[in-house]
Amino acid sequence: MTIKLLIADDDPLVRESLKIILGMDEEFEVGAAVEDGLKAFNFILQNHVDVALLDVRMPVLNGVEATKQICSSTNTKVLILTTFDEDEYIFDAIRHGAKGYLLKNNSPEVIKKAIKMVYERNSVIQEEVLDKLKKKLTLEENKSDRGRQIKLSIFSEREKEIIKLICEGLSNREIAEKLFISEGTVKNYVTSILNKTGFKHRTQIAVYFSKSELT
Repeated sequence: MTIKLLIADDDPLVRESLKIILGMDEEFEVGAAVEDGLKAFNFILQNHVDVALLDVRMPVLNGVEATKQICSSTNTKVLILTTFDEDEYIFDAIRHGAKGYLLKNNSPEVIKKAIKMVYERNSVIQEEVLDKLKKKLTLEENKSDRGRQIKLSIFSEREKEIIKLICEGLSNREIAEKLFISEGTVKNYVTSILNKTGFKHRTQIAVYFSKSELT
């Protein structure tokens, strides 16, 4: 399996460094490394790309707008890889379809793992970023006075275990290995959890619940 990548970053040093580091791994193939979101989008329209690594602050078309265009027009999955963790970027990027939000200060191995998780249809959000999402969610619920209250009693013990592991950032495959069940079974449990909560994707599960309340 080779994961086909695109890198978009206006910093040539970062862009080329990522291209070299990821290109040395036989599991990845870097199709292009471009300096703005518009070039990224145009390349993806013409070429197969599994995962696009986008910075948020880029000329012509920034990472958030590029995410919106890519996710609405193609099957390419977007992983935001940036130095910026400002609220506006996080919320807009995820709202427009980004499957991951990671800061550049992570090691190459962490970045590679995140790419694989996104490729496998999982969501990846760094803990610091997740904390910001949780705070934003709480503020919005308090402000609107429409925040839902989800009782843990509606979940089975196995579902609680899986929610806890999702909060820890584990992928379906990692959860399956940890609980000694099949990956398909994990997907069924995740679907059940989403149905019970009314959420649409795993990220909302991780944002809503905290690990402490599940222990």
